[in-house]
Amino acid sequence: MSEFQTVLFALNEGFVATLKLFVVTLVGSIPLGLIICFGSMNRWAPLGALGRRRYARQQGLLRSLEDGGSVTVGEGDKARPLGEAEARRLAKRLGFWAKVFTGFRPLSLLSRLVVWVIRGTPLMLQLYIIFYVPGMIMDHNPWSFSEGRFAAAAVMFVINYACYFSEIYRGGIQGVPVGQQEAGEVLGMTKGQIFRHVTLLQMIKRIVPPMANEVITLVKDTSLARIISYQEVIWAGYAFMKGSHGISGLIWPLFFTGVYYLIFNGVVSFLLGRLERKLEFFR
Repeated sequence: MSEFQTVLFALNEGFVATLKLFVVTLVGSIPLGLIICFGSMNRWAPLGALGRRRYARQQGLLRSLEDGGSVTVGEGDKARPLGEAEARRLAKRLGFWAKVFTGFRPLSLLSRLVVWVIRGTPLMLQLYIIFYVPGMIMDHNPWSFSEGRFAAAAVMFVINYACYFSEIYRGGIQGVPVGQQEAGEVLGMTKGQIFRHVTLLQMIKRIVPPMANEVITLVKDTSLARIISYQEVIWAGYAFMKGSHGISGLIWPLFFTGVYYLIFNGVVSFLLGRLERKLEFFR
């Protein structure tokens, strides 16, 4: 087998590994991103009743002050009148705690915290952490099986891109005019029907361009998996660079990997462009 055939065979194997990581990441991150998006937009507030009571009490205090009435605190013998300045300070404290209690939405806060951490740290560092840290704190590294490097890379890529996709989903959902959702309610549609038939279809049309950018970025980001020794196409080209003694052998296999990425990105861009044109009927 000639040198060119040997290099081409190795690069083809690396490209198959890259393609596998790309497909698994896309299949996993698209639905997970929607789940994270729903978590970020979740409005469940377990302390909301306390917040509403404090808000109602604050409004009652303010109305009493506006009407010139007296304001007292306590009950029975312990009741005492409050001056206007003290009553306004009490109303301010009640308003503060009303906002705290109604604004404490644990699912939303947790989802936003995860998105903030993942988006705020480099993917390279996340790959190092998910692959090497478990082995440092456990007796046995959970990624020590034959496909462990691929599994670790796939899990981290899915989580990372799901967080980015979740923000794109959230922007698409919030970009749908509220009036259209209200029109669905007037027609007697349930919330699920409004989401499926009104919000979701328009959201898809809005998110295709930013999603396309993220998918193209994913094609190139798969090369980061080499830092945990996952043998993708860049790894294959770099292996020849380290092991060759000839000048030509040192350079061209690594640069030749760019051809794979150009072709791969071209195919992905073409398919996403076709999808975007098919969604033009929403205009």
